Formats: sequence, structure tokens, C-alpha cells
Amino acid sequence: MLEPRPTAPPPKPATGLRYRRVLLKLSGEALCNPEGSTEAFGIQPTTLKDIAAELAEVHALGVQLGLVIGGGNIFRGLKGSAAGMDRAQSDYMGMLATVINSLALQDALERCNVPTRVMTALEMRQVAEPYIRRRAIRHLEKGRCVIFAAGTGNPYFSTDTAAALRAMEIHADALFKATKVEGIYDADPIKHAGATMIPDLSYDRFLADRIGVMDGTAVTLCRDNKLPIRVFKLTTKGNIQRVVLGEEIGTVVRDPVT
Repeated sequence: MLEPRPTAPPPKPATGLRYRRVLLKLSGEALCNPEGSTEAFGIQPTTLKDIAAELAEVHALGVQLGLVIGGGNIFRGLKGSAAGMDRAQSDYMGMLATVINSLALQDALERCNVPTRVMTALEMRQVAEPYIRRRAIRHLEKGRCVIFAAGTGNPYFSTDTAAALRAMEIHADALFKATKVEGIYDADPIKHAGATMIPDLSYDRFLADRIGVMDGTAVTLCRDNKLPIRVFKLTTKGNIQRVVLGEEIGTVVRDPVT
């Protein structure tokens, strides 16, 4: 009979930690080749390893870390729908793509000695646990990183909305959105060299200006539950840790400070 594998106690929270439990949303494209590469498909092992190493540093601080990752590097439901596929069918395919990315990230994190669980909204018990809210919270309390896969399990909802929903369900202190740019700008910084970053933004302005960093359903959900959103650049080394420690980088979306 095999002996049960010993479980290390969860790391104690570091001094100065601003957020105890967070939900980090990554795009599927974050797993592609490094910034500047023309490759925008699949999973690049070096990039995956680098992201896992940064997340391991955050975990070592004692942060309870939930993750949602998109599937756009493999298949994007909206793109399939635009090409003539049934929208629900293409969205389910996109959900399966997020499971592939989640399993890849789980493997990379566990190679960094971070205990990790993948919980999926679509049942596939051979490869991941079914999503159960109380079990997810228990995993976090035990110091395990939890990756929430397959979106909400429903078509017509983005992984942004899934991230906001899971953040609410696990009582996260904040929702982090890691992107390709430093934060939210008054114009597309890739197309407009003079674009200015906005450090602080209200939910209502985000929705009124139709800012494309995150979909409106996700932002409305955060607004209604007063969950702050922090948007920052993923590829700047150490940014995830800086945000967790409370550095004012990127853009925060929240109710106006009175």
C-alpha cells in the first residue's frame, strides 16, 4: 500500500502583504512566444516556465492564488462563430482550449513545487476536479494554487466574466488582469504613440467608454460587488509580486475615491 504523500503546510503571509487572496486572469496568448515574436499560437515552454516561476514567488509570500487563463492561443470561440460555426459549439471548443492551457500551467507550477489543482466547469474527472466552490476555497486555505478552467461552463460568456465570477465566489480581495501593455490608456498605445495611461478609473467610466481591456459583463459584476480590478503588464518581470505587495502600478478600476 502506498504511503500518503506528505503535504507541506501553506506558507505564512509575508509582512506588508496587501492582498491575501487574489484571482489572476491571464490571456491564452500569454503562453505564446515572448513579446515581439510573430508566433501567436500554441504554448511556448520557456514562456510557460517564466510565468510559473513568477507565480511561485507570489505563492511563497503566502498569497492564496486563483487563476483563470483564456484559450485564445489554441481556439477562440468568437473567431469560430465569425467564421460561420454555431456560437455555442465554438464556445465549448474554446472552453476545452482553456483546459489544455490550465493543465500545462499546472504542470509548470508543480515543477516549481507549487501544489496546484485544476477545477473545471465542464466535468472531465480523468484530468481535473469538477468545480465546487467550497472545495476551491478549501484548496486555497491549504496553500494550493487553484486554476479555474472551462470558463463558466456556459457559452456566450467570456473568460473575463468567468474570472470575475470565480473571484466573487472565492471572496478574493481583488481581480488582477495581466495584459500586454502597462495599464489602461486613453487611446490604443500600440497605434497612438502619445497615448496616456490612466492610473485610476471608475467602473462607470470604463463601461461608458467601452474600454476593450475587459468585457462589460465582467466589469459590471465587479462594480455591483465592489471588487477592485488591477490591470498591469505581465511581461515586466516581478509585476505580479509588486501588485500583491500593494505597489500602485498599472490601472485600478474601482468606485471613485470620495
